[in-house]
Amino acid sequence: MEDTQRIVKDFILAQFLPGEDPAALEPTTPLVTSAILDSLATMRLVSFLEERFGIQVEAHEASVDNLNTLDLITALVRSKR
Repeated sequence: MEDTQRIVKDFILAQFLPGEDPAALEPTTPLVTSAILDSLATMRLVSFLEERFGIQVEAHEASVDNLNTLDLITALVRSKR
């Protein structure tokens, strides 16, 4: 699980938070509700998750309930594998 979270964290830092302190992005940092991820960024994240982890994220799963924190994203990936 930690590898999954690290991979997702690295992607978010590189794509959406360049130059930010990696320590500032914690497992419970809100991503959608704090506007780090907008709708376009969310779709890019979903595409990354599908390609990187070989999963299929359904439209209803690409929501704040599953993608708002690193913990939630990791749980979603784990449940799909």
